[in-house]
Amino acid sequence: METIDSRRVLLPVSVATGLSLLGDTAMYTVLPTHYAEVGVALGTIGILLSANRFVRLLLNAPIGLLTDRWPRRRIFVPSTFLGVLSTAIYAIVPGFGLLLAGRLLWGIAWAGIWVSGNAIVLDATMTEDRGRGVGIYQFSFFLGAASGSILGGILTDWLGYRLAMGLAASLSLLGAFVALLILPETKNTRPSMSNSEMIGINTNKQTNWPQLTSATSVYGINRLVVAGVLVATFGLFLNQQLGDIITIGMISIGVATITGVGLGTSTLIAMVAAPSAGAISDKIGSRWAVTGSGLLSGTAGFILLSIGYPFTIFLGLPMISVASGSNQSLSTALFGDLSPPKVHGRRLGILYTVGDLASAIGPPLAYALMPIIGLAVLYQMSAVLFGMMLVLALWWGTRTRTRPPN
Repeated sequence: METIDSRRVLLPVSVATGLSLLGDTAMYTVLPTHYAEVGVALGTIGILLSANRFVRLLLNAPIGLLTDRWPRRRIFVPSTFLGVLSTAIYAIVPGFGLLLAGRLLWGIAWAGIWVSGNAIVLDATMTEDRGRGVGIYQFSFFLGAASGSILGGILTDWLGYRLAMGLAASLSLLGAFVALLILPETKNTRPSMSNSEMIGINTNKQTNWPQLTSATSVYGINRLVVAGVLVATFGLFLNQQLGDIITIGMISIGVATITGVGLGTSTLIAMVAAPSAGAISDKIGSRWAVTGSGLLSGTAGFILLSIGYPFTIFLGLPMISVASGSNQSLSTALFGDLSPPKVHGRRLGILYTVGDLASAIGPPLAYALMPIIGLAVLYQMSAVLFGMMLVLALWWGTRTRTRPPN
């Protein structure tokens, strides 16, 4: 079996993934304000922005199966070019029909990129460094998402919608060529390591279903309460607690600006938390202990958020962000630790289907419950869900260990 250096893999797969996200995340920023220029009705924006998620729900698992059967590059590289095509369609601006086709294509592309990309990272890492490797890949995801939102808004105001999307497509094309020309095939390879590190490695290890189910629960709850509930309701909660305009000294700031800054900062915090949590879990030899620490932060963060004072809101939000980045990174790393390499793709497909489903049902569930119980109670319920996952993580942490500490 051929050996491979993880550094040869992490750079191109991370660059290609991060750049592929620019067009998609820019759409979330600019479409609600430039729908007339795009040639669509206001009432169709929700359909356009959510269409790709429904595609992923159907395709994550089949693409995971294909990722296990075919060379990883055969899924990942064409998916990056398909992502370029979807972003180029955004720039054409012909109206609802073609734009919807672009969003559906992006759903196919992202399912291929995300499932096969994570499988590639798991191929290129071992238990000793998997937390760091997965964390770096998650860092590229958060960085690409944040960059697309920020650059999309700035470039649209500066150059106009079509040129901004054309530039995003060009940068995505650059990432696709990086994957095509530099990314090595990782299937049926093993990470390069010293002989002492290879002792005890079993590529045919049996799946630990109870732990996998627990890791899936952590990931699903994380997507439900953060990507589903919090992101969809945070602006409204600020408006209810602080009003439309917040005055600090002589400066008046709109609640939309504070919402954007708060959620943008949260993304940056999660971006740092993902690789940090992974590296710490490698160092101490326990994924679950670090997962528990992140969940403790998230539980406390939601409780503080629900209190509703400005100080508690902006103290609780970064604590939730730490949990978000940690959970997303460590759940994926646990899947790599607990599954044989030959089924990484299909297992990841199931994991991300659960995550996409949770994030999709989060907003309608939150808005259905909000008139009945209010947002403060909804955030307290989110704290309870994180608390339940904390108990689960502590239970596994006392009974398992990835390996002896470094």
